[in-house]
Amino acid sequence: MKNIKILLVDDDIDFIFIQKSMLEKEGFQVVTAGDKYEGLKVARSEKPDLAILDVMMNTDQEGFEMAREMRHDPEFEKLPIIMLTSVDSITGLNLKEMAKDPKWLPVNAYLEKPVKPQLLLAEIKKLMNI
Repeated sequence: MKNIKILLVDDDIDFIFIQKSMLEKEGFQVVTAGDKYEGLKVARSEKPDLAILDVMMNTDQEGFEMAREMRHDPEFEKLPIIMLTSVDSITGLNLKEMAKDPKWLPVNAYLEKPVKPQLLLAEIKKLMNI
């Protein structure tokens, strides 16, 4: 798994530290960013195999915007994306149901924070076919 590189984009430094540590312990390479703009820059330079995005960063929809931009960019249109957020509990919306429509939310998986490490790892392994 050392060859699998994951881009983790979240504005919560503690969350990034915990998730990065867990993923690296499992043998993944992890690159991080704190917002959409830095995330797109890191994605272009690091060429990740999978991206994990938060929704609410500088704006309340930044993660959605990043996912849509990536899907419209030939370089990232097939990149597996996991949306990992607590926006449902904060807003009361059911975005997990909405995420089933790839035109509305073009991600491969949608997980609610806090997420159990085993669940996140299972989703990563499923998307990476490992």
